[in-house]
Amino acid sequence: MLVALLFILFVVFFLLNVPIAISLAMSTIALIVTTETFNLMMIPQRMFAGLNSATLMAIPGYILAGVLMSRGGVSKYLIESLRSWIGHLPGGLSVVTILACMIFAAISGSSPATAAAIGAIMLPAMVAGGYPKRYAMGLIAAAGTLGILLPPSIPLIVYGVTADESIGKLFMAGVIPGLILGNILVFSAIIYAKKHNYGHGKKYTWSERWKASLKAIPAALLPVVILGSIYSGICTPTEAAVIAVFYTLVVSIFIYRELHFKDIRGILRETINTSSMIFLIIAAALVFALYLTNNQIPNKVADWISDANLNIFLFFMVTQLVFFVMGTFLEAVSVILITLPILLPIIKQLGIDPIHFAIVMTVNMELAMITPPVGLNLFVVSSMAREPLGEVVRGVIPFIVLMIAAMILFVIFPELSLYIPRVLMD
Repeated sequence: MLVALLFILFVVFFLLNVPIAISLAMSTIALIVTTETFNLMMIPQRMFAGLNSATLMAIPGYILAGVLMSRGGVSKYLIESLRSWIGHLPGGLSVVTILACMIFAAISGSSPATAAAIGAIMLPAMVAGGYPKRYAMGLIAAAGTLGILLPPSIPLIVYGVTADESIGKLFMAGVIPGLILGNILVFSAIIYAKKHNYGHGKKYTWSERWKASLKAIPAALLPVVILGSIYSGICTPTEAAVIAVFYTLVVSIFIYRELHFKDIRGILRETINTSSMIFLIIAAALVFALYLTNNQIPNKVADWISDANLNIFLFFMVTQLVFFVMGTFLEAVSVILITLPILLPIIKQLGIDPIHFAIVMTVNMELAMITPPVGLNLFVVSSMAREPLGEVVRGVIPFIVLMIAAMILFVIFPELSLYIPRVLMD
């Protein structure tokens, strides 16, 4: 009964437009004050103890690297290089958009940042290339979601900290699913463009191609530096985030010369705003989880699942449906922090690999980025294109169907997620 009241309070605060983090904290504290006997000093202690993690410091690092990329010319030169080679082919501009999102995702770890950085350049180019604006907006919103599946990924970092799983293994597990999903989007874009004869851009000369490619080499090396340093064991994901920031600064200031001192304040403001939002949600969710754990909710749910004799596939179906519904009004970090403490005992009881579950859950969180009313990528693209949110939603519907199909594929074939971590780390 009390748990139902907890969720009701949370929904009421949310409907009153109270920020998600404050809604989580206030609903939990209201019940703790009226029903619990432990010291209220435990609340700030739990908040600060949960945030006192070196691993979580990777989050602002990757966010800062992503902002520097979009402001310092890195994403621009990557896109120009890709356009020089395939932009003139049928569907070339849409393929460039998807590939650019995949590369940017391998640096920033953030879906909204990926959609914003790539969309600002590619949306006008796709519209000029003859694509319907609705389709272009939907493609950019959907391709931007790859930012949280391909490593490094901020939701996977949060999952790893919450579930006490190796961040390196989680990053590796996202590689094959991320490439598969990216290729599904690429093939669908090519088929769509050929069917409607869209996307014939300017054909570059060989000289222009080599010039654009040479210009993009420093930018293209950034994902190699980040992922190579992690997978080779040279540094941790947190240390790799610092390396990414330093490398991006050097490239943006001394090679591309597009980052100036006057830009630093805006870059830091954007980084701090995004990082603060994520850390405040994490701190509030820790209090939320404290209440659930204190009332043994995870154990009770695990017992209920055991008594119901749910098999693995039925469990996946139920949980992914719950994630999909929650994702329509919560962002990815909130969903992970609210549900994972409850589900972890069940995952282990059913014999599901937590790494496999993390990837399926992350694909579902990608769907959350493009489903109304709180899909962050929808708002990013809508604001950027200056179009109503409904237009972006209509454009993204075909891609939602493709992503659901990909998620089912990852559920059925766990090896797609587990092969690289097993070969390289077990």
